[in-house]
Amino acid sequence: MTRVLIVDDDPGLRHSLGLLLSEAGYTVVAEGDPARALDVARSDPFDLILCDVRMPGLDGREFLRRYRAAGGTALVVVMSAYGNEDAALDVIREGAYDYLHKPFRPDEVLFTLRKAEERERLRREVAELRATVAAGGSGGGLVVESPAMHRVVELASRVAGHATTVLLTGESGTGKEVIARLVHQRSPRAAERFVAINCAAIPEALIESELFGHARGSFTGATGDRRGLFEEADRGTLLLDEIGDLPFALQPKLLRALEEGAIRRVGEASERRVDVRVIAATARPLEELVRDGRFREDLFYRLNVVHLALPPLRDRPEDIPALAAHFLAQAGARLGRPLRLSPEALSGLLGYRWPGNVRELRNVIERAAVLAQGSTLDLGDFPLGGARGSAPAPSTDPLKPQVEAIEKAAIARALTAADGNRRAAAKALGVSLRTLFYKIRRHGLD
Repeated sequence: MTRVLIVDDDPGLRHSLGLLLSEAGYTVVAEGDPARALDVARSDPFDLILCDVRMPGLDGREFLRRYRAAGGTALVVVMSAYGNEDAALDVIREGAYDYLHKPFRPDEVLFTLRKAEERERLRREVAELRATVAAGGSGGGLVVESPAMHRVVELASRVAGHATTVLLTGESGTGKEVIARLVHQRSPRAAERFVAINCAAIPEALIESELFGHARGSFTGATGDRRGLFEEADRGTLLLDEIGDLPFALQPKLLRALEEGAIRRVGEASERRVDVRVIAATARPLEELVRDGRFREDLFYRLNVVHLALPPLRDRPEDIPALAAHFLAQAGARLGRPLRLSPEALSGLLGYRWPGNVRELRNVIERAAVLAQGSTLDLGDFPLGGARGSAPAPSTDPLKPQVEAIEKAAIARALTAADGNRRAAAKALGVSLRTLFYKIRRHGLD
């Protein structure tokens, strides 16, 4: 659960904000004394901090400076009353994420915090991706073993060098954003920004401003000019996730931006030129939305220039062991101890249908890693399927050929990586040397 620290000397505001955020699912701590709040922030980790700009004894700018100097990493959103805009901008220059003008509406607060959470999530994913690339990971940070995903990666790499739009489809959690980032990283725009927006997560009244920006005074609360995500992604790549949820009234403006390379901020009469490579992603069947009159046909064809369909994880079981090992290594690095899967646990993972796809696998691995007592994760550490807390029973007969083939391939890769050194291969696989000798003979790898 996301932890939020509210720092404001107004007790009424602290109370109302605390109620709002608690009802929205946040864990909230509120402090009226900024010096005491700084001590709390130093000793207790928070994900987000809402901090007033003007406070007695310690203003928002100095609070942020001292918090960062102490190693604090939470995203800070500052709050300013009318007339304090310059002070708020000073805090932004010091590294705050955003600011809210008092008085503000509840939906403004929640929208700003959710944007901050999304940005932090993307930052962590980018950091992990770059670390994997730096370590020499295959596929630019992708973990791919199945022929189906190899074809997706190959096509994504081929289209990356062209400025054409790409439509990514697939169930939630299949890795559409990972493929979008791969297209960006292998394109001539790789040095520029990759910007992502989830069209389903933005209120309909705000999404036009979010995409195209707005002029000061264009609507209530627009106290200054603001760039939209098209301008943020200029010369880079913009991912429009869940494009099927884009409001119908806004679709002609998106179509014009794609065809003309021009956008118009809300409240402005003149257009601005932008150079943006757009990638759209959806888990919904756009063709059905077009037939139902909920998605423009011309926009669909404009987005569907190159179509990459990501298969669900249940249709590419070859990826499960490699992905599980990848997520297990990440979890082990964070927890400071080596982790591995027992053969029974791997069989259980292979026997599960994975309705949440790769995202579910990652979360399940992380949960099991945190809660497991030892370094080997067994079948009982994975509460999948059926009743809560019960693990899936592996279906032995249908799965056995798949498990055997995957095990053989894993042993062959380990032997190749170890230049034939069986002791090193056994260590990498997490099995005894005797077990490895037995499996080499059984799979005919002598």
